[in-house]
Amino acid sequence: METTNQLGLERKDTKELAVKLNELLANYHVYYQNLRAFHWNIKGPNFFQLHEKFEELYTAAIEKIDEIAERILTLRHTPLHSFSEYLQHSSIKEAHNLTSDQETVSTTVQNIGQIIQLEREVLTLASDLDDEGTQGLISDDLNTLEKTLWMLNAFLAK
Repeated sequence: METTNQLGLERKDTKELAVKLNELLANYHVYYQNLRAFHWNIKGPNFFQLHEKFEELYTAAIEKIDEIAERILTLRHTPLHSFSEYLQHSSIKEAHNLTSDQETVSTTVQNIGQIIQLEREVLTLASDLDDEGTQGLISDDLNTLEKTLWMLNAFLAK
């Protein structure tokens, strides 16, 4: 097995980063599924607004899932690829039977907060390795998630 990948990064040095990226991947999968459930099951006066918003968010999440998995592969590691692994490695928990605007948006805010925390950890590891590819992938998403978090918190404000 090769010790250096074509990016000039040592495989052994990227192992910890790949583990953290897999943790992010698992969290993104559970976050994605929660968003799908919210999209399907939302009820109440904000149905149309949130139905559309959750679709926008899960569409972005599935794209990010693919990018994270491909980055893990680019680093010459294997992405997690089963739901049992996602549930085992995710700090985000499955949401069950949430239908109100406050419940679904609050849960989404919590989920995004957990992803942001993980992305900051990934950024630190990637920075230590001078892995600009991973840094770019994560920092772009971090900016988007922070803006989304602000908007969702504005929705929740009383």
